[in-house]
Amino acid sequence: MVSPADIPTVAVRDLPKDGVALLDVREDDEWAAGHAPGAKHIPMGDLPARVGELDDLPDDQPVYVICRSGGRSARAAAWLNASGWDAVNVAGGMGSWKQEGRPMVGDHPGVEPEVL
Repeated sequence: MVSPADIPTVAVRDLPKDGVALLDVREDDEWAAGHAPGAKHIPMGDLPARVGELDDLPDDQPVYVICRSGGRSARAAAWLNASGWDAVNVAGGMGSWKQEGRPMVGDHPGVEPEVL
């Protein structure tokens, strides 16, 4: 069992503004409501079966894992690290992302992106 203290974590404010390999592990409805532009979406429950989809991310930097508030992403980052990836949890998740004024897009035309 990995202790939460052992999971690499970064605050949204400390993330680079561009070029971040961001993995969103929220559910489909959460993703559709609002997500970071350019993020890769694999719901946490699907991650073990779909981890190969991360192979197209840059391998010279960590995979930053995000969810709504940081709980699911911490578990996903721990699993990824145990599986040989360099993964970092994004503290505060998409809630912090929005509070920091980072860009968001949604899948519903004409509707302001939001964090569910």
